[in-house]
Amino acid sequence: MRMRRIRNNPITRKMVEEVSLKPSDFIYPLFLVEGEGIKKEIPSLPGVYHFSIDMLEEEIREIESLGISGVILFGIPDHKDHVGSGAYAEDGIIQKGVRKIKSLKPNLLVVTDVCMCEYTDHGHCGILDENGLVINDETTQYIAKIALSHAKAGADIVAPSDMMDFRVREIRKTLDENGFENIPIMAYSAKFASSYYGPFRDAADSAPSFGDRKSYQMDFHNGEEALEEVALDLDEDADFIIVKPALAYLDVVKAIKENFNTRLVVYNVSGEYSMIKNAIKEGLVDESIIYESLIAMKRAGAQIIISYHAKEMAKKLKEGLR
Repeated sequence: MRMRRIRNNPITRKMVEEVSLKPSDFIYPLFLVEGEGIKKEIPSLPGVYHFSIDMLEEEIREIESLGISGVILFGIPDHKDHVGSGAYAEDGIIQKGVRKIKSLKPNLLVVTDVCMCEYTDHGHCGILDENGLVINDETTQYIAKIALSHAKAGADIVAPSDMMDFRVREIRKTLDENGFENIPIMAYSAKFASSYYGPFRDAADSAPSFGDRKSYQMDFHNGEEALEEVALDLDEDADFIIVKPALAYLDVVKAIKENFNTRLVVYNVSGEYSMIKNAIKEGLVDESIIYESLIAMKRAGAQIIISYHAKEMAKKLKEGLR
């Protein structure tokens, strides 16, 4: 077959597209802050905002109206301490956010990021020893406690992003023992120690105060290791697998798709988003690059995309544009 004949006609070209995008493919990240009357654009993430709980209604109604599947919540608390107590407090920023969203739109999917970095005064994702190293097993106890508090608040899915060993097992055990057997776990299983997180750390005020996270996040030189991490999390009963970042790791996404029968999620992270948005603003690329990039993630095997582009892309898809 000469593909040229098919490509020459836009109707036949569309008919044979192998992958496509729809609004329900997306989960949209939201950053929640303490206080009132706050909707403030994040300088490092153009078009993305900090919201206080009282300012969520319009945003949530828009997200649902666009057909986006749901949101993933990140909290920026006023209080931070060495054990990240705000992360599991009943009146914590995420817990309040979940309850507010569920009161507005009970059927909108709410995923919660389960980690400690935004809540600790040192900015690391766990409990530290006297040498400043994360204590894995003690940290998993706190991570499970955070996940349980989110489930109690009404979260539909909990998403541990800390990358501690055996945290999925500990979360599953804790949820099951407390009557939340049907709350799925969306595990950040292949989360790389990446420079693409810069704008997020600014937005979430979560940069470590010393050192880095290379001791518990994955080395970006390694692809086979990602498959090992995925296998371990699935064995511990993870329901979804996240690869983070997305664009620079599509080989990993493809390998996971080919080796595991699981629900595969990618996180199109802040650095990827901001680079594209700034390149568009400077006239270096056309905004169609957003659609092209997201299609690449689907083509590699992602079923769900967490992306700051979700709202603008959903609007374009509804208008028949790309």
